[in-house]
Amino acid sequence: MNKKGIILAGGAGTRLDPLTRIACKQLLPIYDKPMIYYPLSTLMLGGIREILIISTPKDLPAFRDLLGDGSRLGIRLEYIEQPAPEGIAQAFLLAEDFLAGSGATLILGDNIFYGKLDFFRSALAMEKGACVFGYHVRDPERFGVVEFNASRRVISIEEKPKLPKSNFAVPGLYVYDESVVARVKQQKPSARGELEITDLNNAYLRDGALEVRLLGRGIAWLDTGTPASLLEAGNYIATIEHQQNLKVACIEEVAFNRGFINEAEFELVISATRSPDYRRYLEGVLTEWRQQPR
Repeated sequence: MNKKGIILAGGAGTRLDPLTRIACKQLLPIYDKPMIYYPLSTLMLGGIREILIISTPKDLPAFRDLLGDGSRLGIRLEYIEQPAPEGIAQAFLLAEDFLAGSGATLILGDNIFYGKLDFFRSALAMEKGACVFGYHVRDPERFGVVEFNASRRVISIEEKPKLPKSNFAVPGLYVYDESVVARVKQQKPSARGELEITDLNNAYLRDGALEVRLLGRGIAWLDTGTPASLLEAGNYIATIEHQQNLKVACIEEVAFNRGFINEAEFELVISATRSPDYRRYLEGVLTEWRQQPR
């Protein structure tokens, strides 16, 4: 099924105050790139080329200035304002015209995934229903938590429980079929006045249409909502890049390797890159590609 991508990059980022007084959370650096490069690269690595970025009226111009319409990367980027943060599931109501009846994958703008993304690509291939993921964490009370029965079958997802029934949290990456907008329209706001993504997932679960795939140790999921986790994520990415001499979430490299842009278009991207170190890295990617046997 054809699925379009949504990056939800709204919110006030209060846990990162005063950093978020100068820039929204998703524009803060994770080592050598803006945070939004990481969820954007995840969608691109999944093969998604039509992407909607949702953010606040104040911050949306900065995203436009940074990323443009996506054409230099061979993708199509659109933007829409979220006037007030009224829950993650609200994103699908805002995106209704953009989706135009297609399925959707939603990623939160402060979520970073590193590792082999086959789990995501296979979920995107699903024709019907929804797919979310479970990731073992030490502090599940901060997240939506998966509950299993004795047969390890998923029986519920509970939002930020005081007494978590497992250590498997649901990361901010969700895949839904074309019924998602209609389902959200049937939801009622929670006690805190928000359209909860957990309620949406449980609606699919009640219909027997939700698959929860547990992520193994080969996948890293980094949540960057606090100063400590922001620093940890930057250090993690720096270590990976220094050890391998390969960049993580280099959207220009992803666009070229995925075939979204051709060699000549990649050369234009390289020539427009202002950082000498970043440009040398992209030049190395192109040189290595040219040296491969055809």
